[in-house]
Amino acid sequence: MAIILVRAASPGLSAADSISHQGTLQCSTLLKTKRPAARRWMPCSLLGLHPWEAGRPSPAVYSSLAVNPAGEAVVSSEQKVYDVVLKQAALLKRQLRTPVLDARPQDMDMPRNGLKEAYDRCGEICEEYAKTFYLGTMLMTEERRRAIWAIYVWCRRTDELVDGPNANYITPTALDRWEKRLEDLFAGRPYDMLDAALSDTISKFPIDIQPFRDMIEGMRSDLRKTRYNNFDELYMYCYYVAGTVGLMSVPVMGIAPESKATTESVYSAALALGIANQLTNILRDVGEDARRGRIYLPQDELAQAGLSDEDIFKGVVTNRWRNFMKRQIKRARMFFEEAERGVTELSQASRWPVWASLLLYRQILDEIEANDYNNFTKRAYVGTHGSGCGSLCPSVA
Repeated sequence: MAIILVRAASPGLSAADSISHQGTLQCSTLLKTKRPAARRWMPCSLLGLHPWEAGRPSPAVYSSLAVNPAGEAVVSSEQKVYDVVLKQAALLKRQLRTPVLDARPQDMDMPRNGLKEAYDRCGEICEEYAKTFYLGTMLMTEERRRAIWAIYVWCRRTDELVDGPNANYITPTALDRWEKRLEDLFAGRPYDMLDAALSDTISKFPIDIQPFRDMIEGMRSDLRKTRYNNFDELYMYCYYVAGTVGLMSVPVMGIAPESKATTESVYSAALALGIANQLTNILRDVGEDARRGRIYLPQDELAQAGLSDEDIFKGVVTNRWRNFMKRQIKRARMFFEEAERGVTELSQASRWPVWASLLLYRQILDEIEANDYNNFTKRAYVGTHGSGCGSLCPSVA
């Protein structure tokens, strides 16, 4: 989500210019107190303001304050990620004006019909692990759905490096090798058939490497980090492992010709769905993660609610836990609401798999509530199959 820092009453920080990602928006949303000599900065999102819709009110996202303990303004994770959004949007606009050259993957002895077989295999994997999403992709054009399958498979393979059967043997060096392989893939030098499908997709759509690199960085986080001090840290993690998928997929999904939305706002909505999906995963899997020694919940918010890691490991549903979960669910729903606003801006045939991801994952939050917030021993399910794709649903909206 976009973020603007606004002035609010607090000692310790002198006045400065507002920081806005949308340069044209000069904060009618800027809030001034009656004590102009004593101010600090906080995100507009904390105050229920939505920066990229020109003053239109929106629910708060409850992001961490962009102020460090010394009272100094710092760059929040939201701002860092939105800078990536702006870069991706600019690349898309520029590359759409310059047709992408059809450069088939090189340095690989592909058999006759090899690329077709590669894409078909990607489709089989998507159907096996993400049935509902896969059915949605069947309404897309052939070229677009094959490209989405290729992206899905790369993301799934990346995720399984740290969350699959061989996760205990994965080292930072292994992830470095996977990143080098990614670079080769983008240079048209795929390592295997599945890589070849993505390499071919990259030759046909204006896809940038940065979100792919950032997803690998998210896998590195899983190797070294089991706690998150605040939502600012958690937001960056959610971007790495899920928000990136939306940024990868927007160039393939396509923006509707009749859309009046800015490219930046479409990317922002794609990012929001990725964040919403991952937050939902986290809330669904609290008990499962705790049994692995992991707590993907903001430590400062747990403390504010009178909870600790020990409470998570005990797994007892209390009123404190219920109140804490209500706040976490409210935040996830706000990201879903932001994502929903962007679905209709996509190319019409590309909307259905996105709706599948959004609607199914949002229902998981309802199921957590129906389970009386017991996500320690009960796992919230929806439908017969669910989406099956976890945070790897191409989170485009």
